[in-house]
Amino acid sequence: MLEKTIQLRAFSDVKEFVRAAEKCEFDVDVFYNRVVVDAKSILGVMSMDLTRPLTVKYSKEDSCTIEQTLNKFAIA
Repeated sequence: MLEKTIQLRAFSDVKEFVRAAEKCEFDVDVFYNRVVVDAKSILGVMSMDLTRPLTVKYSKEDSCTIEQTLNKFAIA
Protein backbone atom coordinates (compact mmCIF):
# COMPACT_ATOMS: atom_id res chain seq x y z
CA MET A 1 0.00 0.00 0.00
CA LEU A 2 1.31 3.42 -0.96
CA GLU A 3 0.34 6.59 0.86
CA LYS A 4 0.48 10.31 0.06
CA THR A 5 -0.78 13.44 1.77
CA ILE A 6 -2.60 15.90 -0.46
CA GLN A 7 -4.51 19.17 -0.21
CA LEU A 8 -7.53 19.83 -2.44
CA ARG A 9 -8.30 23.55 -2.38
CA ALA A 10 -11.04 24.01 -4.99
CA PHE A 11 -13.90 22.09 -6.55
CA SER A 12 -11.91 21.81 -9.78
CA ASP A 13 -9.12 20.08 -7.79
CA VAL A 14 -11.65 17.57 -6.42
CA LYS A 15 -13.02 16.86 -9.91
CA GLU A 16 -9.53 16.29 -11.31
CA PHE A 17 -8.57 14.01 -8.41
CA VAL A 18 -11.76 11.91 -8.65
CA ARG A 19 -11.42 11.56 -12.43
CA ALA A 20 -7.85 10.29 -12.01
CA ALA A 21 -8.97 7.83 -9.31
CA GLU A 22 -11.80 6.56 -11.53
CA LYS A 23 -9.26 5.51 -14.16
CA CYS A 24 -7.53 3.15 -11.71
CA GLU A 25 -8.51 -0.50 -11.60
CA PHE A 26 -7.53 -0.76 -7.93
CA ASP A 27 -8.96 0.82 -4.78
CA VAL A 28 -8.04 4.39 -3.92
CA ASP A 29 -9.15 5.58 -0.48
CA VAL A 30 -9.08 9.01 1.15
CA PHE A 31 -8.61 9.30 4.93
CA TYR A 32 -9.06 12.12 7.39
CA ASN A 33 -9.13 11.32 11.10
CA ARG A 34 -11.43 8.28 11.36
CA VAL A 35 -13.34 8.95 8.15
CA VAL A 36 -12.55 6.85 5.07
CA VAL A 37 -14.16 7.43 1.68
CA ASP A 38 -13.74 5.96 -1.78
CA ALA A 39 -11.72 8.38 -3.90
CA LYS A 40 -13.86 7.43 -6.90
CA SER A 41 -16.90 9.04 -5.25
CA ILE A 42 -17.12 12.78 -5.84
CA LEU A 43 -19.78 13.14 -3.14
CA GLY A 44 -17.62 11.22 -0.69
CA VAL A 45 -14.57 13.39 -1.35
CA MET A 46 -16.65 16.59 -1.22
CA SER A 47 -17.99 15.53 2.20
CA MET A 48 -14.46 15.56 3.63
CA ASP A 49 -13.01 18.63 5.38
CA LEU A 50 -11.11 20.10 2.43
CA THR A 51 -9.44 22.72 4.61
CA ARG A 52 -7.28 19.94 6.07
CA PRO A 53 -4.63 17.72 4.49
CA LEU A 54 -6.03 14.38 3.31
CA THR A 55 -4.23 11.04 3.24
CA VAL A 56 -4.62 8.92 0.11
CA LYS A 57 -3.87 5.18 0.20
CA TYR A 58 -3.64 3.10 -2.95
CA SER A 59 -1.85 0.11 -4.41
CA LYS A 60 0.21 0.67 -7.51
CA GLU A 61 -0.76 -2.43 -9.44
CA ASP A 62 -0.77 -0.77 -12.85
CA SER A 63 0.12 2.54 -14.33
CA CYS A 64 -2.58 5.19 -14.33
CA THR A 65 -2.70 8.94 -13.92
CA ILE A 66 -3.21 8.83 -10.15
CA GLU A 67 0.53 9.24 -9.47
CA GLN A 68 0.77 12.41 -11.55
CA THR A 69 -2.37 13.85 -9.98
CA LEU A 70 -1.24 13.04 -6.44
CA ASN A 71 2.12 14.66 -7.08
CA LYS A 72 0.31 17.79 -8.30
CA PHE A 73 -1.68 18.09 -5.04
CA ALA A 74 0.96 16.68 -2.68
CA ILE A 75 2.08 18.67 0.34
CA ALA A 76 5.47 18.31 1.98
